[in-house]
Amino acid sequence: MNEIFIVDDDPSVSAALSVVLNDQGYQVTSFAEIEAFLTAARSRTPGCVLIDVYLPQASGLDLLRRLDAQHYPAPILVISGRGDIPTAVDAIRNGALDFIEKPFDLRVVATRVREAIEMWHNGNRGDGGLLRDFPGHEQLTARERDVLERIAQGASNKEAGRELGISPRTIEVHRARIMAKLNARNAADLMRIVLSRRRRH
Repeated sequence: MNEIFIVDDDPSVSAALSVVLNDQGYQVTSFAEIEAFLTAARSRTPGCVLIDVYLPQASGLDLLRRLDAQHYPAPILVISGRGDIPTAVDAIRNGALDFIEKPFDLRVVATRVREAIEMWHNGNRGDGGLLRDFPGHEQLTARERDVLERIAQGASNKEAGRELGISPRTIEVHRARIMAKLNARNAADLMRIVLSRRRRH
């Protein structure tokens, strides 16, 4: 489980990530070819996967779909260019746990990888929380329910991200998707929807 897969066609990025992750005790396997990665990913399970959004043969989003990332047995982090938030949102929708914006600090990436692996092994991989009986709850993914649970408890984006092993920006993305799905106009409206069923009990 200490193996990390990196999918990036830029040798300098793969090399730099490999050095810092090796220093953290991980064994790194880098892939420039998508098919080689898919073959390996289907034959063994790494501790974590890092995928660049922009690959020459196909996008990282296509790769997430082909891998069936929603059901892959390891956390997947997507590397996305600065300001490319819509793509990051699509990555999360297609099964990525989190996204890392370029340019990035290598030490921060190593920390995010470690936290993602720890969170995954602690069982906090999106099993949902206590909020299951409000109108529209069935529209939310397990990860969105996790995020909503933290929001309902009053956690900030930073606190919720730390608890779930994902970035505050990713929490923002999930929050926006939750509000859109539940037709909530603002945070107060969201809490009204979530608490409406509880008040009836």
